[in-house]
Amino acid sequence: MNSTLLALVVVFLSAGQFLFKRAGLSIRGLSLADGGWTLATLPSFYLALALYGIATVIWIYVLSRVPLIEAYPWIAGATAAVPLIGWWSYGEQTTPSFWVGMAMIIAGLLLTQLGTTRL
Repeated sequence: MNSTLLALVVVFLSAGQFLFKRAGLSIRGLSLADGGWTLATLPSFYLALALYGIATVIWIYVLSRVPLIEAYPWIAGATAAVPLIGWWSYGEQTTPSFWVGMAMIIAGLLLTQLGTTRL
């Protein structure tokens, strides 16, 4: 169950970043005041904040049951997922070294989880 909750944290954080990017694109080129007003009217901004809030509550719950040293590497899942979302959803450019780095992050996440019996 803890691994399911940790995966949910990764999904919520990644989805929140996707929505924050969408909000950021909505205010591109606006002054700080105009951008702030525009953000205040964007449902995607509030949904991103809600996802981050839910992820935080789940994270705290998991940390009450799992050592930080076992739980925190899961955040690497979001570190890998968010740039992939940028590439896939927004057409952001990548390089071969990007893909090597993504593979290393995922391999590192898997390596840190080997032998953990608590998750």
